[in-house]
Amino acid sequence: MLLRSLPHLLLACLLTTTAFAATDPFSGSWKLDPSKSKLTDQMRVSAAGPNTYTLNFSGDNTETIVADGTDQPGLFGSTFSITVLAPNKWKGVRKSGGRVTISAIWDLSPDGNTLTDNFTGYRADGSTSNLLYKYTRTAPGQGFVGTWESVEEQVNSTFEMQIQTYEEDGLSLINPAQKMTQNLKFDDKDYAAQGPNLPAGYACSAHRLSDRSFEMTRKIDGKLLETQQIEVSPDGATLTMTIHIPGRSKPNIQVFDRE
Repeated sequence: MLLRSLPHLLLACLLTTTAFAATDPFSGSWKLDPSKSKLTDQMRVSAAGPNTYTLNFSGDNTETIVADGTDQPGLFGSTFSITVLAPNKWKGVRKSGGRVTISAIWDLSPDGNTLTDNFTGYRADGSTSNLLYKYTRTAPGQGFVGTWESVEEQVNSTFEMQIQTYEEDGLSLINPAQKMTQNLKFDDKDYAAQGPNLPAGYACSAHRLSDRSFEMTRKIDGKLLETQQIEVSPDGATLTMTIHIPGRSKPNIQVFDRE
């Protein structure tokens, strides 16, 4: 998903650009290091009628769901269901194209002030990822209704990505587990990605901040999903993503080690 755009004015310039891309500091295989990362999550649940709730996970992206266990229209062409397993336990399932992509069990503490989210993601290659979040209530509410911010996270799976040069002046971000490839150039133009779990209208753009850093935005139908600043350490051993999501006061920080 990274890219850099340089003018092709002379053959010498093209050769210099190609040589730089071959040694680009981002190129290689990277693995998430949970011990160095901080994954802060925020969400809001509002009452919208009898047994009906409006969910907000980022910005102004909301979906209103009746908690009866049925698949209902959700964000960006997905479906979402809420099943009440017990007064203090919900199960949420998101599907894309009829296939489960996310399953989560929410447990509310007896005093109603702590929410635990056992979150499982289903990857395109058939593998799964798992996160265990613990949230605290940050605004008044009753039951699951309220504003929540994570205070602890436990990453119970690995995440790997590959970065390769793309043409003379770009980079490709590859997520093998999701069978996703994002080719980009650093010209602030939108580039579509390829992958079976991507919603329609998904695209990314990017520009260089320095030889070791760039900024990337992810969008759906032109609407901002998140902004990322991505930087490789001077020794080339670690890659840090600082992810800003609309409506959230704190960024996610993901640190990857070079494999």
